[in-house]
Amino acid sequence: MLSSVKDPLIQVCLDQATKPHQISVEVDGRTVTMRKPFPSPDDWRDIPIYFVLIDRFNNPVAMPASSPWNAPATVFQGGTFEGIRQRLDYIKELGFRAIWLSPILKNCMYNPYSYHGYGIQNFLTVDPRFSSNPTRARKDPRFAELELERLINDAHARGLYVIFDIVLNHTGDVFEYTGFGSTAPWVREPYRVAWRDANGSPRSDWPEPPLDAPPEAAILPLELRRNEFFRRRGQGDEANGDFSSLKELVTEYYENDPVYGAAFPVREILIKTYQYLLARFDPDGYRIDTLKYVEPDFALEFGNDIREYALSIGKKNFFTFGEVYDNEDMISRYIGRNASECSDLIGVDAALDFPLFFRLPDVVKGQLPPTKLVEMYSYRHKAQRGIISSQGEASNFFVTFLDNHDQYHRFYFSDPQNPHRYDDQMALGIGCLFTLLGIPCLYYGTEQGLSGSGKQLESVREALWGKPDAFNEKHPFYQAIKKIAAVRAAQPALRYGRQYFRPVSGDGVHFGISRNVEGILAYSRLLSDEEIVIVANTSVSADWEGDVLIDYDLNARTRFYDLLYCNHETLKEVAVLDKTNRKAVVQLEDGSMNSGPVRVIHLKMKPMEIQILRNRI
Repeated sequence: MLSSVKDPLIQVCLDQATKPHQISVEVDGRTVTMRKPFPSPDDWRDIPIYFVLIDRFNNPVAMPASSPWNAPATVFQGGTFEGIRQRLDYIKELGFRAIWLSPILKNCMYNPYSYHGYGIQNFLTVDPRFSSNPTRARKDPRFAELELERLINDAHARGLYVIFDIVLNHTGDVFEYTGFGSTAPWVREPYRVAWRDANGSPRSDWPEPPLDAPPEAAILPLELRRNEFFRRRGQGDEANGDFSSLKELVTEYYENDPVYGAAFPVREILIKTYQYLLARFDPDGYRIDTLKYVEPDFALEFGNDIREYALSIGKKNFFTFGEVYDNEDMISRYIGRNASECSDLIGVDAALDFPLFFRLPDVVKGQLPPTKLVEMYSYRHKAQRGIISSQGEASNFFVTFLDNHDQYHRFYFSDPQNPHRYDDQMALGIGCLFTLLGIPCLYYGTEQGLSGSGKQLESVREALWGKPDAFNEKHPFYQAIKKIAAVRAAQPALRYGRQYFRPVSGDGVHFGISRNVEGILAYSRLLSDEEIVIVANTSVSADWEGDVLIDYDLNARTRFYDLLYCNHETLKEVAVLDKTNRKAVVQLEDGSMNSGPVRVIHLKMKPMEIQILRNRI
C-alpha cells in the first residue's frame, strides 16, 4: 500500500504514463483496441456530462441498505464501481459522452456517513466500500483499484470520458477538538487536537499525527501528518475554517524546508497526489470541490500543473472545472487567464454555472420572468471581459445544470395530487439546458423522474437502483432527454454558436423580452449562416400565439424554419414572415428602442411547450 508521495512506485507510475501503449477491451462481444493514456476530446463543448453519486447509482447484486430506496439515508447504501460499469451503455444511449464520478478516494473507514466521498482520509488509494466486495478490498486495496480501472477502460472503449471529483480544500474528520468533538466554534488561534486512530477514536496521546500510525488512522500521505498543515480553528468562515466536521487544509502554508523542498508544501503534496491519480487511473478531467475556498493563486497553479502534466502524457485537452458557489465576479477569479492578475499561468478551464442555476429553473417553471436570465448574461459579458475572446467561446467556461447533490430538491416536481401535471417542465428545462451556452450536465436519475425534496441533502440522493424498473430506457423522460441530446449533437450551432435573446410580440408590432412571470423565453444560437431558435412557453396553464424576432440579414433568403424538437404535437415547419410593409417597435436586450422592418416566425404554443427550430438554408 502506498503511504507517501515520495514512494518510488508513484514516480514509476508517473514515468510509465509518459510511454503510451495499446490495450484491448472486450465490449459486447467485440475487441476494442485503444491508446492508453486515453486521448482527450477535441472540444469539451461536444461532451455532455452525466453526474453519478457512486453510492446512490447502482449495485447489481444487492438492494439499497435502507428502505424505502428513496428515503433520506445518511449512511452508505451500497452503490459500486461495477454497478456503474454495467450501466455504461444506458448512459451512452441517453446521449452523454462523459461521466462525472463523485470522489473515489478512501474516506475515513470508521465514518459510515461519508458515503458522498468528500471526507478523504487516504489520498493515495480507492475507497473499498465502492468495490463489489468491500471486505476483500479492505484487505487488498488493489481489488477496488482494479474494479475502478476496469470501469474507466470500459467507458473509454465505448467512447465515454470519465471525470473525477477531487478535493483540495479539506480532508475527512481525522482529528477531534479537545473538549469539543468533531466540530468546534471558530477561533483565531488553533485548537489543541487529538488525532483519530484506525477505529476513529481520538487519541489524547496523539496531539500530533504520528508518522508510524496505521494506514487507516490519521491521514495519508505521510507528508500531510503535520499539525501546521491543518487550520485547526473549528467552524466559521469556510475560507478559514472547517467545512462542518471536514478538516480544512492550510494550502497557503509557506516554508523553506530542505526536507520537503517546496515553498508551499501542502500544495506540492496535493499536486503530486493528483498527478499520480491521473497517471494511475487515466481519467479525462477533474471537477474540483469547493474551489471557491481555495486561494486563487493556488487554483492557477493547480490548474496549470495538472494541465501540463496531462499534456506530457498525451492528454492534450484534460478538463478541469471547479465548484465556485458564487457570482460572476468570483467565478472570473478562477477560470482562464485572469487579465487582472500578473501571472503567466492559466487557471482551471471552467466553473459550474451557479449564476445560471440561480435563475434558469425558476424561469422555466414560470416563477421568474425571462428578463432575469437576460440580465444574468448581460452582466456575464462584463465580468468575463478580458477572459473570453468571443461570445460563442463562453460555452467552454461553464458547466451548466438544473440541480445536483448539494440542493434540497430536484428540478422535477411531481404533485402528489396530480403526479404528471408538470411533466412537460422536464422537457422544457432540459431543452433550455442543452441549448444555452455551456457544457450541459445532468444529475443521475433525472431521466427516471426522481423528484426528491426535503429538509436534508439526502432527499435528493436517492438510491436509484432500488426504484422499480430503475433503468427503463422507455421512460418518457429518458426518451425526451435522448432526443434533445441528439439534436444538440447534430447541430454545431448549439455547441459553438453565439447566443442572442429574441424579443417576442403578441400583436406583431410591439416586440420585447418577456418581463412577466410565466412569460415566453426566446433566444437564438448563430453559427455562420445557421440560426437555431429556441422558444419556451413557461406558463403552466396559458396558450401563447405570437411572433418571434429572427436575424434580419441572415434570413434574407430563408423561407422556412424546420422543427428539430418539440414536446407537443405541432407543425414540422414554420414560415418566415417578412414584415417590411410596416415598422415594428422593438425593445432590445439593453432596454433601448428601435423600429423598422423585421423578419419573424409565427408560433402557437401550449403551456410548458418548447420548440427548437432551425432556418432552412
